[in-house]
Amino acid sequence: MSDYRVDLGEISFNLRHVADLDGLAKLEEFEYVEPDVVDQVLAEAARFAEEVIAPLNRVGDTEGARRLDDGSVATPTGFREAYDAYVQAGWGALSIDPEYGGGGFPHLVGLAVEEMFTAACMSWSLCPLLTQGAINMLSAHGTEDQKARYLPPMVTGRWTGTMNLTEPQAGSDLGAVAARALPQPDGSYRLVGTKIFITYGEHDLADNIVHLVLARTPDAPPGTRGISCFLVPKYLPDEHPSSAGVRNDVRCVSIEHKLGIHASPTCVMAYGDGEGAVGFLVGEENGGMRAMFTMMNHARLSVGLEGVAIAERSYQQALAYAHERRQGRAPGAPATESSAIIDHPDVRRMLLDMRSSTSAMRGLAYRNAEAIDRAGNGSDAEQRQAAGEQAALLTPLTKAWATDMGCELVSVGLQVHGGMGFIEETGSAQHYRDARIAPIYEGTNGIQSADLVGRKLTMRDGGAVRDHLAHIEATVEALDGTGELASVGRHLEAALQATGEASEWLLAAGLAQRLAGADAYLKMLAITTGAAALTDGALAATRLGDPDAAADRAVLARFFAANRLSGVPGLLAAVTEPADDLAAATQRILA
Repeated sequence: MSDYRVDLGEISFNLRHVADLDGLAKLEEFEYVEPDVVDQVLAEAARFAEEVIAPLNRVGDTEGARRLDDGSVATPTGFREAYDAYVQAGWGALSIDPEYGGGGFPHLVGLAVEEMFTAACMSWSLCPLLTQGAINMLSAHGTEDQKARYLPPMVTGRWTGTMNLTEPQAGSDLGAVAARALPQPDGSYRLVGTKIFITYGEHDLADNIVHLVLARTPDAPPGTRGISCFLVPKYLPDEHPSSAGVRNDVRCVSIEHKLGIHASPTCVMAYGDGEGAVGFLVGEENGGMRAMFTMMNHARLSVGLEGVAIAERSYQQALAYAHERRQGRAPGAPATESSAIIDHPDVRRMLLDMRSSTSAMRGLAYRNAEAIDRAGNGSDAEQRQAAGEQAALLTPLTKAWATDMGCELVSVGLQVHGGMGFIEETGSAQHYRDARIAPIYEGTNGIQSADLVGRKLTMRDGGAVRDHLAHIEATVEALDGTGELASVGRHLEAALQATGEASEWLLAAGLAQRLAGADAYLKMLAITTGAAALTDGALAATRLGDPDAAADRAVLARFFAANRLSGVPGLLAAVTEPADDLAAATQRILA
């Protein structure tokens, strides 16, 4: 099994020439983020990922998390030591508001570091990921006392955070949540209910766990309108905010046995085995969905990044194997020698598909993070609104397309290994198993496509998506139809035209028709957007005057355009035609 090595050149290029980190650094909030400081942060993060986290990936998969007889959960060998080192280094604070002890770096930089840690060991990275989301939610919706009491230890990483949405009878239908929150005379609540699929709901990494829990108060209206959000710590803080006091009435009753991410404890949590778990309202009563979506939107981008990270890890392993493995004779090779399989055209095709697609996914995710930074810190209200719309539009694309592609690309990586890929010892099979959860996390990808056509497409009556497509049109115009990227321009223009046509058709269609074509439309928009990011990177490399880098990025852009982007116009029929057949299938074929 090959070691993971961070491609700092690729990450840094995407930060500065696909996303615009240098432009972000000109904003008042980030003016101290100097290029050399960012380079130092990235280099140290790469070292930490390679030396501290990456060795956990295999042992975590083979050992897994274990629930002990007393209800506690033990993480695999080395996990706690790595987490302690993470806390000591302050990585969790990197892109958090300095008011609460954070480093104040752009979310874009934090996302790049997150990619390294996720690629190194996805199971380990999930705990910090959810804590970051919980911090964001409390920062936006918590009371001043809640922020002062809970954020400092969470920012340091000494306390971790979770998101408790799902219940056995509810699944993704949060309107069916039945957990109860009973008001108490002191202003607190007592929570009673069961939550399932709670990532790192119990573990041995930190001193305390802060659960953010959706539940209903006694007089709450039905459906999602009656959901409130509550902060339920594992240990109730005493008069000293940074210390952990009395154990709360919340327990892990079991952990799931899963297809992958074995080291990440996925817990069934019981609230209120006794008098009820003490909780505190976050935000307004019946305003839980608005509060929780602050956390979920952060998590959706991070889950999309999981697709990028695990595809990168799988690609590196497949590439190393293709150089080492000798089999058959490639065209032009001496008759007396077997060839390294990387010399076979089909293996090169698979590897180039992995490399170019991962680059397109990374560009999309980084631009998504940049939009989030600009939405919160833009120089004026108009810029913040435009960036907010872009972030809202890109988030379902990143989450759904990058995770679907992550699964597809790790399957390609396994295929490069041939029969050895199916053998656990090579490690390729683990990537295949671990990747599969990402399209399910944080709202399945069907929910992402429904969100895209139901809410994001209709922003400003379609104005947001039209503005987005206009930016891609500017990329087409920059290609000018000539040179090494001429074929990219032709494919991008055709995809852009088809995506624009699909957008206008959906805007004029009824909701049922929009939902029927939502999955295909998300793919059209995401592939076209990823191709534009890849193309902008190739154009930037040309402007930088490095002929080798420009040639390499042109190859990636051309290959992606011919093998992925060229299929976008063919998806138009899947957007505009499926509604009647779905209804017919419900009546007959699927009866």
